[in-house]
Amino acid sequence: MPVDRKPEFFKGAQLKVGIIGCGYVGLPLALRFAEAGHRVTGFDTDPGKVSLLNAGKSFIQHIQQTKIQQFVNSKHFSATTDFTKLKEVDAIIICVPTPLDERREPDLSYVEQTAQAIQPNLQRGQLVVLESTTYPGTTEELVLPILEKTGLRCPIASGPENENIPCEFFLAFSPEREDPGNKQYGLAQIPKVVGGLNPPSCRAAVALYAQVVARVVPVSSTRAAEMAKLLENIFRCVNIALVNELKMLSLRMNIDIWEVIDAASTKPFGFMPFYPGPGLGGHCIPIDPYYLSWKAREFDFSTRFIELAGEVNTAMPYHVVDAVAAALNNHKKSLKGSKLLILGVAYKKDVDDLRESPSLKIMQLLQQRGAEFDYNDPYFPKLHKMRHYNFENMKSVPLNPETLASYDAVVISTDHASYDFGAVVDAAKLVVDTRNATRRVTRHRNKIILC
Repeated sequence: MPVDRKPEFFKGAQLKVGIIGCGYVGLPLALRFAEAGHRVTGFDTDPGKVSLLNAGKSFIQHIQQTKIQQFVNSKHFSATTDFTKLKEVDAIIICVPTPLDERREPDLSYVEQTAQAIQPNLQRGQLVVLESTTYPGTTEELVLPILEKTGLRCPIASGPENENIPCEFFLAFSPEREDPGNKQYGLAQIPKVVGGLNPPSCRAAVALYAQVVARVVPVSSTRAAEMAKLLENIFRCVNIALVNELKMLSLRMNIDIWEVIDAASTKPFGFMPFYPGPGLGGHCIPIDPYYLSWKAREFDFSTRFIELAGEVNTAMPYHVVDAVAAALNNHKKSLKGSKLLILGVAYKKDVDDLRESPSLKIMQLLQQRGAEFDYNDPYFPKLHKMRHYNFENMKSVPLNPETLASYDAVVISTDHASYDFGAVVDAAKLVVDTRNATRRVTRHRNKIILC
């Protein structure tokens, strides 16, 4: 292993790449580097996850087990809980969660703990890349000082005059753009934004990622790369909030918002469709805007659009529960004591991902208001204890006409493609549809409440 790597070193074949965090972001990235011929080690604190991976097994529905087996058998991929093995790799990529705490403030404990795990194992000439979504300045202000406790230096610098500034290790930020369940754009086809702490760090990271993605987009700094990721997700958050607000207005005006969106989408310029729903879910859009609004306070700046969008989107599960209560009331039933079926608990269709799912918040609110409920989701046979919710021991109930008919109402929260919504409407007494999943069902429209 070279003692002193230059940026061009990372263009080489059969690099040793360490990926910290073997979840929805880290595992696909690890397999992509293995596919490109590199030797990849996945690092994770969960021994159960590590054992599964080393046995060639997948715990993520859209990642094929045969792919993991292939790279484990060829010795291009292995997993470990031993962070001292970071000494043996050329590049270290951090893919750990960046959630919010109870006060909706950034929780960077996973990033901080990871940097502290890297620090005693950092070697001269290694490249460290943070992929976890965070506020502008995290790489410089949090990760760099921890890594420099080794005595190795990576200067903060920009501009062509610093093209050859001496670096004892390289540090960059490259935001993940993983979209679980997206069959159109895989990791290899999605351009990769890269910002280095200095020009050599940027060149090193560009050289590394250019081997696994079709296009790399370098930017001037880690801060610019961190802000680019936030802009992508805030753009979606604000526009989803807008259409959610218009949905609630349209309901009062007796206008079909989905028909309106379809009509507006025929304009070939200046319009991009966004769709309403029961609330935001996933690992990015419900969380990332708060990272920027929190950081903005340091600069005496109020991010009013972001905060307003957050208020609208956070209110959507409450709107759904109120709509369920109103629908039951029209059938001379109260929400308290009613028996409901929640159809779909994943945060979006056709994925086995529960992170920040609005279905969980809806279930919590129903529980608080005295309703009884079960759920069905083909991707979750049972639920486990989560960060903010505890539905441990709940199991997905069978979906058949007899089961559907036994509930006072069925709430469509996630519109999985495997659901036969015509059959759901036929059998159910009442359907509250948060996704317009029943739009093609022409029978029994009087049973359906869009919300």
